[in-house]
Amino acid sequence: MSKSTRILTVDDSASMRALLNHALSTNGFDVSQADDGVSALEWLAVNEVDVVITDINMPRLDGFGLIEQVRGGTRHRDRPILVLTTESSDEKKARARAAGATGWIVKPFDTEKLVAAVRRVAH
Repeated sequence: MSKSTRILTVDDSASMRALLNHALSTNGFDVSQADDGVSALEWLAVNEVDVVITDINMPRLDGFGLIEQVRGGTRHRDRPILVLTTESSDEKKARARAAGATGWIVKPFDTEKLVAAVRRVAH
């Protein structure tokens, strides 16, 4: 059996983390979670991951800052990063792309579309 895809979800909302964990783990993914960008960077410093899914609006370090720091490092620089947020403005999408985001999903998410997006970027 192949190893499952490892995903780090980053969201300050406990209910959103629970929804993501359920949606992804029931589809065979190995899910870890962080509640903001600082916690995510601390986790990434000592763990391996295949895909990062991050919210934009979070305390301490937002999604843009998280993407920029991951892309600026060496360990996870090439990992796919999906943005999952209520934001949908073209300006925010362009800013996320410029920071290095791989894709953009608007909340509330559709589980099938989320799973398809993760499978598409996790090679």
